[in-house]
Amino acid sequence: MVNKVYAVFLSGKDCIFWKKRGGEDFMARVKQRIIIAEDYTILREGLRALISSDPNFEVVGEAGDGHQAIQSVEKLKPHLILMDLSMPRMTGVDAIREIRKRVPETKIVVLTVHKTEEYILATLKAGADGYVLKDATHDELIMALNHVLIGKSYISPGISEKVIEGYLEGRKSIKSQTSWETVTHREREILKLIAEGYRNKEIAEYLCISVKTVEKHRANLMEKLDLHNVQVLTAFAIEKGLVNR
Repeated sequence: MVNKVYAVFLSGKDCIFWKKRGGEDFMARVKQRIIIAEDYTILREGLRALISSDPNFEVVGEAGDGHQAIQSVEKLKPHLILMDLSMPRMTGVDAIREIRKRVPETKIVVLTVHKTEEYILATLKAGADGYVLKDATHDELIMALNHVLIGKSYISPGISEKVIEGYLEGRKSIKSQTSWETVTHREREILKLIAEGYRNKEIAEYLCISVKTVEKHRANLMEKLDLHNVQVLTAFAIEKGLVNR
């Protein structure tokens, strides 16, 4: 007989799982397996210590960039991945989109400094189940993880109004397209890699495309944004949160 698991929350931190096996009910703690994706080692270690202090959670893996996050989720099949948005080589939004396609059963909670409507809506559209700011308290983070693990969504109270306003504004009128919105997904990938210091040949090898293709995308990117050297492209990428300062 297939086991059934029921979750009952006694408080923001306590979670008791009921198993039903062979017609007999009994109470037991089932650890929820979590992966942490964060490029700063010291923050990753702090999050591991914080989450591991809760008896309901077990940190089973870590990732330092978006590609590692995808690979870790595919390999370990965790219940949930907690991830940053600004990571090397691949953005958190792109990683979320890929994880959602490859391992749809894994829950995704974003932990980030980004409060702008653009980031929030893009992240939720990509498939995130929760959005928590890095200035959140320990209790709020644990509450967010618990909410998402039982199938609910969670958005930090400080940004929930921005999301509502964004959706309402979208219904009222169609905004004129900005130059940034005309930049394709591939061009954004290349912009991020340029800002991280990669040369055309290295970008071509990393993305498995030709150098000529990289040069074409780069030229299109510069024309669309009207930015014509690496320094201003890097500054723009930082402004958009593709890379950290």
